[in-house]
Amino acid sequence: METQLNKSEMNKTLIIAEAGVNHNGDIETAKKLIDAAADAGVDYVKFQTFKASKLVSKQAKKASYQNINTGNTTESQLEMLQKLELSEADHYLLLDYCRQKQVNFFSTAFDLDSLDFLNSLGLTLFKIPSGELTNLPYLEKVAHIAQEIIISTGMSTMNEIAETITALKQISKAKITVLHCNTEYPTPYADVNLLAMDTIRQKFDVEVGYSDHTLGIEVPIAAVALGATVIEKHFTLDKTLPGPDHAASLEPAELKAMVTSIRNLEKAIGNSIKEPSPSEIKNIAIARKSIHLKTNKRKGDKLQEEDLEMLRPGDGISPMKFRSLIGKILLHDLPLGHKLLLTDFV
Repeated sequence: METQLNKSEMNKTLIIAEAGVNHNGDIETAKKLIDAAADAGVDYVKFQTFKASKLVSKQAKKASYQNINTGNTTESQLEMLQKLELSEADHYLLLDYCRQKQVNFFSTAFDLDSLDFLNSLGLTLFKIPSGELTNLPYLEKVAHIAQEIIISTGMSTMNEIAETITALKQISKAKITVLHCNTEYPTPYADVNLLAMDTIRQKFDVEVGYSDHTLGIEVPIAAVALGATVIEKHFTLDKTLPGPDHAASLEPAELKAMVTSIRNLEKAIGNSIKEPSPSEIKNIAIARKSIHLKTNKRKGDKLQEEDLEMLRPGDGISPMKFRSLIGKILLHDLPLGHKLLLTDFV
């Protein structure tokens, strides 16, 4: 299964549709999520691989947004996550289903055993989630097995990102892409700070991307305009389903609209060369003006400024040569409205 960041087109953004745990522990729902991702035209559909008991302690509390979105304030984070685990058998089924649907399977591991398991599946691209950014044993394991690495940087400082990249590079020569991210679900627009992507790019000399948790599709599209090479976005079949991440996810039609918008924007970004495009060349003569006679003139007359006016079409002498025509002697009689040609005067 191809899992590398393989850009088949110049400036093509890698779009990761984050199914995450929005399958609610049901394999058939997971397959429907793959269907939606494939239909939207994303590059990767990503799940989450973990053993809840190796991820959180029994005392770990849920985040406030998880309490709100699950509608359950009494269960622990462990109890919530146990209901959202995918078994190893589930992974094999989903990997095969992704092959059938011609979309790349991807998953984020949240513990060391899960990293080993994804490696055994043949994955070469590994994603370091924001919560594992400061987990050195985890980082070292990723560095040993990954051919390419994506780092999500929610909640982090520049110093923490630097420490993470240093830890990885001490072991690995894998390509690293760093995603700017905010881990509030949903992220308030005022907290997005997209310009931080450029700070990361300049500081660490890496490709950058954006993992988005805002509502809607505007921010990831803007991130592409600002140079993101990878976009990650949560999606669900229905925002009203119970579960921690549904409310801040896109529904299938929104996911498809985001992909379409990003692909259109990639075409619009262009090559930085300012020149007439093939589609507009035909409009030059129509929209611009040429120098025309404002009065009837006789052979031998000298052109004066008051004899000339600028009119469409623009397929004659450019108005930029207006001054050079003053004083020119006409070679023949010419009527009012005549579009002047270089053959009309000495």
